[in-house]
Amino acid sequence: MSSSGQHQFRYTQTPSKVLHLRNLPWECSEEELVELCKPFGKIVNTKCNVGANRNQAFVEYADLNQAISMVSYFASASEPAQVRGKTVYIQYSNRHEIVNNKSPGDIPGNVLLVTMEGVQPGDVTIEVIHLVFSAFGFVHKIATFEKAAGFQALIQFSDVDTASAAKDALDGRSIPRYLLPEHVSSCNLRISYSAHTDLNIKFQSHRSRDYTNPYLPVNPTAFEGLVQPVVGADGVKKDQESNVLLAAIENMQYAVTVDVLHTVFSAFGTVQKIAIFEKNGQTQALIQYPDVSTASVAKESLEGHCIYDGGYCKLHLTYSRHTDLNVKAHSDKSRDYTIPEPTMLAVQQAPSYHGAPAAPWMNPQTSAGYPSNGYSNGANIPPQNHAAPAPSWDPSMQHGRQTFVSVPSTFPGQTYTSSPMPAYASAPISPAPGTSMPMPAPGASRASPSYHS
Repeated sequence: MSSSGQHQFRYTQTPSKVLHLRNLPWECSEEELVELCKPFGKIVNTKCNVGANRNQAFVEYADLNQAISMVSYFASASEPAQVRGKTVYIQYSNRHEIVNNKSPGDIPGNVLLVTMEGVQPGDVTIEVIHLVFSAFGFVHKIATFEKAAGFQALIQFSDVDTASAAKDALDGRSIPRYLLPEHVSSCNLRISYSAHTDLNIKFQSHRSRDYTNPYLPVNPTAFEGLVQPVVGADGVKKDQESNVLLAAIENMQYAVTVDVLHTVFSAFGTVQKIAIFEKNGQTQALIQYPDVSTASVAKESLEGHCIYDGGYCKLHLTYSRHTDLNVKAHSDKSRDYTIPEPTMLAVQQAPSYHGAPAAPWMNPQTSAGYPSNGYSNGANIPPQNHAAPAPSWDPSMQHGRQTFVSVPSTFPGQTYTSSPMPAYASAPISPAPGTSMPMPAPGASRASPSYHS
C-alpha cells in the first residue's frame, strides 16, 4: 500500500463482485478501466464517468473471488492503482450487480430527443427542423414542445441506423445561420436517443407533423410559418394581433389577483375573461377583450408599466394565439365576466360592515410592508353600520294601500352609501412608456389612478 497516507480501501465493507473506483481522470474511457482491471478476472459490466465530476466508475467481475483478488493485490502493493498517472482509490460497492449500464438516452433508437440551445419557442420552425434532419433520411414524424431544459423536439426516423447517423453528425453542431431569424445568433443542438419508438401525432400543426399520414386533420396553425410576417413602418416585425393579451408579470412583490388585473385592464375597455397561471416560475395571465382594437390599445398603453409604484409587478404584454378563453372556475385566478353570477350580485348589493377584512389588493390598513394602492377611493368611504334587517311582510298593513309599493333605496338607520364597491377612475389611453402604473404600493393614500410621466 502506498505511503501517501490516503487509504485506497474500505476494509469494513462486505465484499462484492462490483468494485467502486474513485479519483479517475476526467472522462476515463471504458478501455482504460478494463485495462486496469482485466488482469484479475473476467469483467462482465462497467459504468464509467459517474458522479458530478465524472471521475468515478463501477466494475463488475464474473466472480466474487476475482473482485477480492484485485482489492487484496492493491491493498498490499507498493504502488497504488493508477490511470494516466493518477492514483485510483478502490473499494467494494454496496451494489451486487451493475444494472442499466447505459441510460435511456444512450441506448440507440429510431427517435431522437433534440434540445435547441440559445433560442426561444418559435425561433426555429418545424420546417427548418425537418430540413436539417431529413438530410440523413426520411423523417416520419416531428413533435416540438417546451421543457425546463428549453425548446425541444422529438424526431422519428425509419430505423435506428438512420437516427444514429443523424445524431453522430449533428450532436453539438449548430443550425446554419441562414435558416435562423435575424435576432438569433446561433442554435446549438444537443441530441440523445428517446425511449419512444412511435410518436402519436394527432393533427398537423406548427408544433407537430406526421409525414406518413396525408389524411391527418390539419390545424390552421400548421401554416403560420408560411404566412408573410407583418412588418411595421420602422421595419420591425409585428406580432399577429389578437383580442387576447398574454401578460408576463415581473418583480412580484405583491399579490396580483383577477380583481387587480380587471381594474388595470378595464380602463381601456370591457374585459370579458381573465386567467392567471404559473409558467416556468413566472406569473402570467391571459386577458380577453371583445375585439382586437381594444386589446391593441391596452397593449400599447400598458406595456412596460408597473402595477405598483416602485417598479413592482411590471407588465410585459404580447398577443396570445387564443381568441376565446375557456374559463371554468370562479376564483382569484380566473374569472368570466360574461356570465352573470347571482352570488356575486348579492355580494355587491349587500352592505359592507365595519371591521370586515378588505380584499388583499384593496387593503385600507397602513403597513410598512404593504402600502395601499391608488386604484380605489375606498379610504373616503365612512365606516359602515350594520343595518337592521327588513321587517317581515304583514298582510294587515296593506289595507287601504296599493297592492304594490315602491321599495325604498335605504332602510331606516342606514348610513352607508348605496354602492359599497369602490369607483375606478379611467386611466389615460396612452401613458408615457416606462412609467409606473397607478397603484401606489400598500400603505399610501387612496387617490384615483393616475400615470406619471
